Amino acid sequence: MGDTGPTGPVMDRDEVDRALARLGAEHEAIETSLLALQDHAGRRLLEGAELTGVTAERWSAAEASITLLWAYFDAYTGALRTAREIRSRRRWSSREDLVELTELLRGEAVTVAGSAAATAPAPDGRAGRLSERYTLASLVERMNQLYATSLDMVVAADAVWSALPARIDLLAAELRRTRELAHSVGVRPGEHPAGDDLERITRTLTRLREQVVSDPLAFWTPAQGSSAPGGGRPDTTVYDREARALEEVRREIEAVLAVRQDAEQRIVRLRDVLSRADRTLAEARTARGEVLAKIAATEVPVVGGPPIVLQEQLAAAAEYRRHAQWHRLSPLLESLEEKAEDELLRARESLTAVTAPLAVRAELRGRLDAYKAKMARLGHAEDPELAEKYEKARRMLWSAPCDLRVAEQAVLRYQRAAAELLATAPRVPGQAGPVDRTGPGA
Repeated sequence: MGDTGPTGPVMDRDEVDRALARLGAEHEAIETSLLALQDHAGRRLLEGAELTGVTAERWSAAEASITLLWAYFDAYTGALRTAREIRSRRRWSSREDLVELTELLRGEAVTVAGSAAATAPAPDGRAGRLSERYTLASLVERMNQLYATSLDMVVAADAVWSALPARIDLLAAELRRTRELAHSVGVRPGEHPAGDDLERITRTLTRLREQVVSDPLAFWTPAQGSSAPGGGRPDTTVYDREARALEEVRREIEAVLAVRQDAEQRIVRLRDVLSRADRTLAEARTARGEVLAKIAATEVPVVGGPPIVLQEQLAAAAEYRRHAQWHRLSPLLESLEEKAEDELLRARESLTAVTAPLAVRAELRGRLDAYKAKMARLGHAEDPELAEKYEKARRMLWSAPCDLRVAEQAVLRYQRAAAELLATAPRVPGQAGPVDRTGPGA
């Protein structure tokens, strides 16, 4: 059709029918969405909750938006109904009908009047006026905007409420079990750091649950770059931190429980280790006296006394066990076990250092006798010079005090004399060659 009106070319019957079909489908979709929003569990929870903070502010705006949505939808419904009535007047619509339909379907023919239009900002961001005029297309766009923001708020709040309170309750139940277990082993606030941690975690979880219930949107992290309603995830930072803290406390309590189960065995082992360290030190002191009496011209390290502090701590550990003070016994046993092993190692090193001169003398004795046995095997046991050197070295090594430096030189002189004798002796079948440097074990 070539006719035009205030809104442009007048629509023909086919265009009107197609527009009405499209608008009818949109009307059905919008109605379905609004009813779903009305029945959304999150919306019902928001209506009945005592909200605070950012959630209270956004829900107040969302409620106004939802109210306005229904007002817009009613206006949209009325306009669509009017358009359908005009089109149904006659099978072949007159020009006047088509002009009226064109104005209604394309023009700003929908008016939202009264307080509903004044409760929400206009699309351009300005405060709402007492009435607004829309085309059906712009009204649909406006409803889509309001619906998206309202649904986003409802879905976000519902997601937080669905995720966090239940998890907090489960963690609180675990916290109660851990507190009972801690109390049974003497881990209490003011007496043990783990007890103080449990009190702090309890206060934090109680406060966190109250905040999540009253202000869920404070624990919502929107997805970056997402425009879909409800795009994002609950912020579990505080919950995760307290869950980790409780796990650390639980491990510590389990360590205390383990101490209660094997404390007696560990204390017995500690007594045994410290007793061995004492015996080793006593042996080192005895050996030191022997070294000072038998070895001349040598430095002998001083041997320290038994660790009195460790014995006192061991006695304290036994007292903690008798009085079931497991939380104090646990760190003390760990410290004592490390120190006791160190003390035993120190005692053994002291004994080794003190007896080193005796070990050197024993090695020289063994070397001298081995060479003598070798020379006897080769038929040189009666050599007078060799026998004289042997006796001189032997007297030095078997007399007290023994000068190790002088005795070692005597042994070396005997070895050299034996080697020279072997080098000049005629070869005898079945014996080694004239020079035999294979050592005592040859």
